[in-house]
Amino acid sequence: MGNVTSFRVADLPQNAPTPFELRPASAALDEIRQGLGLLGLRKLSFSGELRAQGKRDWVLNGKLGATVIQPCVVTLEPVTTRIDIPVHRTFLADWTDPDEPEFEIPQDDESEPLGPEIDPALVMIEALSLALPQYPRKEGAELGQADYTKPGKQAMTDEDAKPFAGLAGLRDTLKKDE
Repeated sequence: MGNVTSFRVADLPQNAPTPFELRPASAALDEIRQGLGLLGLRKLSFSGELRAQGKRDWVLNGKLGATVIQPCVVTLEPVTTRIDIPVHRTFLADWTDPDEPEFEIPQDDESEPLGPEIDPALVMIEALSLALPQYPRKEGAELGQADYTKPGKQAMTDEDAKPFAGLAGLRDTLKKDE
C-alpha cells in the first residue's frame, strides 16, 4: 500500500485543516478486497480533513464511499451493496489504555491513541470493514431450514438448536417432580 497516505503529525499545520482524498488504484483495491474477503470492491474513495483539536489532539472527519460485492449468506450468489458513510476519528495524545481495570471506557469507540503519524488509508480500511453488511442477502433469498446430520441419524432441526429449548424442557421436568 506504501506509506504515501500517512501524514507526519509534526508536519501538520496547527491552525488550518489538512485535506486528504484517497482513491486507491486497482492493485491496492485488490489487496483491500482480499483482506476483507470480498468478491468485488469498486469506486472506493475516502476524502475529508485532519484538523487540530486543542493543543495536542487531532480529529479526522471524512466520507467513505464504496461499492462492495459479497457472497449471499443463503445462496452464495454475489450481493452488491453501496456504502456511503461519514467517518469520524479522534486521535488523543493522552491516551489511556481501556484494558486497565480502573479505566472507564468512553462511550465512543472513535478515539484512538495519537502516534507519530495519522494514516487515513488505515482509517478507511477499518471503517469499510465495520460498514460491511454482516449477513448480505440476495433479494428474495430466504434462509430455509438447514438439516445437518449423518446418514441414518435423526436430523437436528433449527428448533433443536434453539439455546433455551433444553432449558424449557428441564424446567417442565422439574415442575413435574415437585
